[in-house]
Amino acid sequence: MHRMLALLGGIASGLLPACGGRGPVPDVASAPAEEAVVRPGIDVLLTDSIHLVRGRRVGLVTNQTGIDTAGVSDVEVLRAAGVQLVALFSPEHGFRGAAAPGERVASTRDSATGLPIYSLYGSTTAPTDQMLRGIDLLIVDLQDVGARYYTYISTAIEVMRAAARRNIPVLILDRPNPLGGAMQGGVLDTAFATFVGRLRVPMRHGLTMAEMAKLAADELKIGGTLLVVPVADWKRSRTFDEIGLPFVPPSPNLRTLESLFHYPGTCLFEGTNLSVGRGSDAPFEQIGAPWLHTARVLEILEQDKPSGVDFTPVAFTPVSPGDGKYADTLVVGIRLKVSSKDSYDPTLTAVRLLSAIRQAHPGQFRWIPAHFDRLAGSSRLREAITRGTDPEIATSSWREEVYAFSKRIKPYLIAAYE
Repeated sequence: MHRMLALLGGIASGLLPACGGRGPVPDVASAPAEEAVVRPGIDVLLTDSIHLVRGRRVGLVTNQTGIDTAGVSDVEVLRAAGVQLVALFSPEHGFRGAAAPGERVASTRDSATGLPIYSLYGSTTAPTDQMLRGIDLLIVDLQDVGARYYTYISTAIEVMRAAARRNIPVLILDRPNPLGGAMQGGVLDTAFATFVGRLRVPMRHGLTMAEMAKLAADELKIGGTLLVVPVADWKRSRTFDEIGLPFVPPSPNLRTLESLFHYPGTCLFEGTNLSVGRGSDAPFEQIGAPWLHTARVLEILEQDKPSGVDFTPVAFTPVSPGDGKYADTLVVGIRLKVSSKDSYDPTLTAVRLLSAIRQAHPGQFRWIPAHFDRLAGSSRLREAITRGTDPEIATSSWREEVYAFSKRIKPYLIAAYE
């Protein structure tokens, strides 16, 4: 029978059963003076709940984002605390987060600790019997990006399924949603579910990794034992720039918090013949194509300009972009910059951009239909834009979908809004 035990930071240890090396630290956001600095699950585990892992042979699913508040890797701090790590597991992009999107990653060995690093984005996406031999607890610590189209939650789901079959508990060390708790965009039709987007959640889902894991455990009927060490002192109204934690790029093409805010929208352009800036200085912060008439597109956008975002003409040349789009070719494009994160809706902004570009370039704009539909979560959005439907009408069902979603997920929420 499936059990989910939520461990709340600060609860006395007697009540809990009821419920290598320094990582890259490119940027540290300062928390407002009146707010406590957020402590991710790894810190809560080590300060309040180390008994949950002590004496167990532990497998750790993580990458470069698995760090404590000081930027020190989970591997280092867990070993220093006496935790018996016996194996490491890595998602897409590998243990160091350097592999290209979609690149198959081979299993290897950590040179600093000698531990095996089993890739869950290579010959298999789920831990095998051999990988799990001798493990009696699996820990998952991965920073999600706040958008449905991302593979880390799918990796966590595969880990949970494999663990459930072998009666191995899974412990999620939770982290804040970097985009806060806002929910925007269309909800996935499960007929379009893939490893890139598996759950019935909106494009910008507003959940943490642990909350998605709890949702998945119930709705996908995974079974097994799922435990959660939540984030301490995080409220859903706070985005990553407000919590005082180091920002580590979760993948090679999401290098800044700015890119994360745009990603729930600009990622849709992967399903078109426009570049999303891969191979440039600002992936997912800009889109473009050699044939794009920027002034014409911006003129159309000005007729109903999206709020919370500014557009700037830009030119860039993708170098080894990895998506096959316009390598070593001058691309004319549009750069996006968040002007008000409170009013910005990247999903609706992307639809307006798509509609304006198709209107300006009916003979040059192209869909990659199957890919776009997987990202959008159904074929309805592509079909509506193709018909020339006004963006507000094309997305008119989203508000109702998000409202229903917000009701559906209430049992799985951990962090408070205020």
